[in-house]
Amino acid sequence: MGLLKSIELPRFDGEAVMQKFDLKGNVIKKGSVLTVRETQAAVFCDKGKTADVFLPGTYKLNTDSLPVITKLLSWKYGFETPFKSEIYYVNTKEFTGIKWGTSNPVPVSTEAGVVRLRGFGSYSFKITNPAAFLSSMGGTESYYALRQVCDSLRSLVVGGISTAFGACGVTLANMTSRYAELGAEVKNSVAPRCSELGITLTAFDIENLSVPPELEKALDENARLGIMRDNVDVYAKLAQADALKEAAKSGAAGAVMGVGIGVALGKEAAAGAGIAAGSPTPKFCPECGTKLAPGTKFCPECGNKLI
Repeated sequence: MGLLKSIELPRFDGEAVMQKFDLKGNVIKKGSVLTVRETQAAVFCDKGKTADVFLPGTYKLNTDSLPVITKLLSWKYGFETPFKSEIYYVNTKEFTGIKWGTSNPVPVSTEAGVVRLRGFGSYSFKITNPAAFLSSMGGTESYYALRQVCDSLRSLVVGGISTAFGACGVTLANMTSRYAELGAEVKNSVAPRCSELGITLTAFDIENLSVPPELEKALDENARLGIMRDNVDVYAKLAQADALKEAAKSGAAGAVMGVGIGVALGKEAAAGAGIAAGSPTPKFCPECGTKLAPGTKFCPECGNKLI
């Protein structure tokens, strides 16, 4: 057993989020130097209890720098006796572009009732409370990988979609245009739980949300009918076009078109007849032939008295 003069972790192994420092049988003495690099935090534990936490910097270990350990070990006269402690280094860098997806559809309350949505996207996070992370997730593990954190966060963030839908008042009709708003609400809704884990979700992006195929078809048809209701003329023309397509399949397109043209010509003829029938018959002076205005008693040209 030797005296450990220097404690540092130059780099994390692989995709470590938390890694236990190997004392290699040595003990920590008063005056040992602890080095914590950028994007690292060092956490001292005693008998499974989280004690002192060190952020980036260089520290000389003594009673002042180890107040919690000093209390836990009941050092009557301060840090004098070498001791063993579990030291964990936590990776505090921001992990970005983590993919998420719905392995199972998420039930969401919508204007069409409860609908099961599927989706995918990405998120980012960082460990902002190393002690809480170690207590809630790291436990007694000597190594905790990024994959393990992602497995825990995935179900948490996916479940937040259901809550976000209700909070934002998003509908199926405007869902795709409000992904950013939904993503921000998911981030806010899971923040308390993430905080308990010592984690801060720094971003949550939704790339796609989809409804079951049969519902998507019904929504498309409803949107089509909505447009038709707003423009009856367009609907009539589309209906006529659909009829012609069906008639063409059975070889009756010419007959259908002939009927349509006949109807149109009939309307025009009737309209012309109506105009002719409603017009008054013009009158002329029997003496000079001048066209007379209705109700004229004397010809304005020759003065002839009209009966």
